[in-house]
Amino acid sequence: MELGWLLWGAAVLLLLLLPVLMELSPAVNFVLRIGFYYLLCVVCSALTAPVCLLVNGGRTVKNMRIIKTVVKTFKYFFGLRFEVKGLENFEVEGPAIIVSNHQSILDMMGLMEVLPDDCVQVGKKELMYAGTVGLIIYLGGVIFINRKSTTSAKMVMAEVAKTMATDNVKVWVYPEGTRNCTGDLLPFKKGAFHLAVQAQVPVIPVVYSSFTTFYNPKKNLFTSGKIKVEVLPPIETKGLTSDDVSDLTDRCFHAMRETLFRLSGRPSEAKDSS
Repeated sequence: MELGWLLWGAAVLLLLLLPVLMELSPAVNFVLRIGFYYLLCVVCSALTAPVCLLVNGGRTVKNMRIIKTVVKTFKYFFGLRFEVKGLENFEVEGPAIIVSNHQSILDMMGLMEVLPDDCVQVGKKELMYAGTVGLIIYLGGVIFINRKSTTSAKMVMAEVAKTMATDNVKVWVYPEGTRNCTGDLLPFKKGAFHLAVQAQVPVIPVVYSSFTTFYNPKKNLFTSGKIKVEVLPPIETKGLTSDDVSDLTDRCFHAMRETLFRLSGRPSEAKDSS
């Protein structure tokens, strides 16, 4: 009995001290906020999965509407605000390849903030085994690729091209291939652009401003903040061939990099890098 009271007392004391600890220690603040983010993802995935199964009966891109509605509430827990521009550029007839910069685990919130209907994402195969989170993204129609196997990835992308044409969907790809929270872009991999040329569909770049002012794991920084998002005009690929992929990739990279610096308040660096 006494042990029970001691545990309850310790729990209450911890709850009272948490705000103080979070103010005094950036490391404690970071760990608690990241921990809560993971917990929120796991719990909401577990609660949303049955709804997706009941409403749509299984794995389908239509489930993304349900997932999007849930995830869009996350920003209120972390004091994040989104300023979005250019959503009309998603309004293209037929399939398209959407490419965006990839900064951190928080990208999911940014993705769901602007995700158009009938759009599937390409993600690493390992995500499929991430418990309830893996289940919910599987139900949402996410296309998994094995990044360690070039042959496997090419086969998957070939199937993606067929899916785009058959199901009339857009495909969202992170061309950097990995998270990059430096405030700049990593060199783009060409898979998405090969796919766009092969399918003769437009490429729609989406740029998120740098998270570094409010999120930086190396500095144990995770506070509230504003994220600017800009959807750039579609880049047409009709008439292009595989010989044009490198030029298309570079064109998209430079347009996105310039926009990233502008949105993040670093226009001079964009000019210096050109």
